[in-house]
Amino acid sequence: MTEYDGCGLCFVGTRRLSRKTDKTNSPEKQQGQILRAVASVGGHVIGWADDWEVSGATDPMTRPKLGPWLRGEMGPYSGTAAAAVDRIGRNVRCVLNTQALLTEQGRMIVTGDHDGIWDFSDPNQENDWMIKAWGSQMELRAIQKRNREETVRAREAGQPKQMPSYGYLYVRLVPMGKVDHVEIDPIAAEIIRNVAERILSDETGMITCATEAARLSRSKVPSPSDRRAEIYGRKPKGAPWVARSVYEILTSEAALGYLMHGGRPVLGPNGRPVRLAEPLWDQATHDALVAKTAPKRSSKRAPKSVHRLSGLSSCGNCGIGLYIVGRSGEVGYGCTGRVRGLPQSQTCKPAPTMSVRQMDGRAEEWFLTAYGELEEVKRVYDPGTGYAAQIKALKADRDRLLRDREAGVYDDPEREEWFYERNRQMGEQIKELAALPDREPGMRMMPTGRRIADVWHAAADDVAKRELLSEFGVKVVLYPRGAENRLVITGNSPYNPAS
Repeated sequence: MTEYDGCGLCFVGTRRLSRKTDKTNSPEKQQGQILRAVASVGGHVIGWADDWEVSGATDPMTRPKLGPWLRGEMGPYSGTAAAAVDRIGRNVRCVLNTQALLTEQGRMIVTGDHDGIWDFSDPNQENDWMIKAWGSQMELRAIQKRNREETVRAREAGQPKQMPSYGYLYVRLVPMGKVDHVEIDPIAAEIIRNVAERILSDETGMITCATEAARLSRSKVPSPSDRRAEIYGRKPKGAPWVARSVYEILTSEAALGYLMHGGRPVLGPNGRPVRLAEPLWDQATHDALVAKTAPKRSSKRAPKSVHRLSGLSSCGNCGIGLYIVGRSGEVGYGCTGRVRGLPQSQTCKPAPTMSVRQMDGRAEEWFLTAYGELEEVKRVYDPGTGYAAQIKALKADRDRLLRDREAGVYDDPEREEWFYERNRQMGEQIKELAALPDREPGMRMMPTGRRIADVWHAAADDVAKRELLSEFGVKVVLYPRGAENRLVITGNSPYNPAS
């Protein structure tokens, strides 16, 4: 690769692969084809637009690496070089649009499957370009059709086809071979189980899918896409966690180890969901997570700030929550209600402020004095026996069978016999479970043997310390300078509400 020198034959090499692995030799093969094609016309390559893991159906204008060159965002160049027309794209319309754009810009196109520079003023070459583009699209459609048929076959056979859900991994007996079975990914499972436990045990409303996504990103825990890249030997991209991903992982029945399609478990011949692997948690926990993460109308929101007392501190004059203030030097907590024009803050003069360092320090000293010697008692979600959840799932499966029966699905004599047998078996299972003593799910308190002071000092950051303060109901009220009590701190131990 050389620098742009204005010689008129400065090409950008574009390579593309729908799927790239360590054992793929296509990147090197494409590079060799491009270099030979460019050398044959006396040119040289000034840059590479490599789009890995990009489908041929993607419009070249929107591809991460090639798109900026086509849009004129990467500087001057004379034209584009590719190993073949299908590396530019597999959609006829997109390939023709890309060619028209480059031609209008006065740029050239060179491909390894054509001798010399493409001359689109020549009807024969223009037709050859369209034929190659059409052939690429036909091949794409054939690939898509095979993939759809394989997906249907795998689903009917109870086999996984798409990428594994977070917390699971596919096991292949030979590299790049078919999936032999599905196992729990111990690293991802530990992470998401911890998230589930934190959300279920939280009673402050300060631990949500959004705050957990932020915590995982701050801790540099690989996101689901990056974890998948690690498993398959690819370089992680450093993508952050997002609240929607956390929510979908926690509430999807894929976490129960089921084969999924269209967001729902695939049913097997017995009318029950097909299970591919051990569950990350049981049905009762799944139901609790769905209920706990459901949207709620509340004026109370988990703070987005990373400061220790955000959301826990308020103004002693007007009662408004404190903001981080200060444009230079040391930042502090302060009341901005009057500046923001809030009616209840019009008489808030002078507005109280205190440096973050000082206020955090005083709150820490008060908290450790009040609660530091207490033994930590951890809230643990107990899913109970889960019999009620199993009965609920069986009844749902039976109702689904009854709806199919009413729709005429089992009118055939052989299928009718199967329907009655499955219905009878489910009824017996429901009776057996109903006869067992059931323990309701709920929170259980478990001493850990650690002091609260130890927990505080082991906290990873100020957000973790804020969670601990919130658990103890700590509230900080700040008054202006000159007040008799400049800082008033109160709390309420969750272990002893009278404290």
